[in-house]
Amino acid sequence: MGLGMDYIYSSDNQEILIEVQQKTVRRNVIEQYIRCRKEKGITQAELAKRAGLPRTNVTRFESGNYNPSLEMMVRIASALGMKLEIRLEESL
Repeated sequence: MGLGMDYIYSSDNQEILIEVQQKTVRRNVIEQYIRCRKEKGITQAELAKRAGLPRTNVTRFESGNYNPSLEMMVRIASALGMKLEIRLEESL
């Protein structure tokens, strides 16, 4: 293992770099939010206003360079007329 790298382990003891896993999940979630916002014809500014957030937070969130809190994701989902659902699924 490299210094400063955090790993999780699958059931068969395979090392999975946490940062890679986080980036993949974050990217997938952000893509869903952006797609939903655009389908509803809502601008980032309008979304920020509805969610009670600064527009810069929405912009940073959509850029992928920001690790949003669960509270922020729930606020944005609600502002989009959606609900946030988090599930654990078995790895293949």
